Amino acid sequence: MPADFRLEAELIAQGLWPAAGLDEVGRGPLAGPVCVAAVILDPDDLPEGLDDSKKLSARRREALYEAICARAAAVSVALAPAAEIDALNIRGATLACMARAARGLAVTPRFALVDGRDLPLLPCAGRAVTKGDATSLSIAAASIVAKVTRDRLMTRLDALHPGYGFAVHAGYPTPTHRAALAALGPCDEHRRSFAPVRALFGA
Repeated sequence: MPADFRLEAELIAQGLWPAAGLDEVGRGPLAGPVCVAAVILDPDDLPEGLDDSKKLSARRREALYEAICARAAAVSVALAPAAEIDALNIRGATLACMARAARGLAVTPRFALVDGRDLPLLPCAGRAVTKGDATSLSIAAASIVAKVTRDRLMTRLDALHPGYGFAVHAGYPTPTHRAALAALGPCDEHRRSFAPVRALFGA
């Protein structure tokens, strides 16, 4: 079943609106940042076809990204770069990034629906929603914004760090990426605390 607006409708009924959906992308790659998006949808102007970004084609994600940015009440994006991930660990960096994304919203939320099991330190009350990107339209919207933003960034990083194939695999540990890493060594975008990078180079 596609994501729906039931969780948000419950919050509206409880007087807990505006509410933001938060989701991240990029916890698993060996390179590049974690990207978190926070989105407050307009209940009267919901883009059609919102769903978990992983279920959508790249073209559909791009179209929905534009619709979300044009029609949502507020959108915020935050990044946790490789250096922060190495300093805090992936969980800590992701939670810190989620907090920044929530604080960056132009409209202050009264509640937040957060994909996953953990709640970051938020400027409002919140709830962690397991598989939230397949449940809540607000989290699904955030998953789309985060995915498109990070994919675009990895394409730019591919031009800055040629040879790794970032535009193709977005930093994930594919065989092609591992082979390039072994041949070229790590660049500044690689997460040196991640085992495959650490094992190869003792970083």
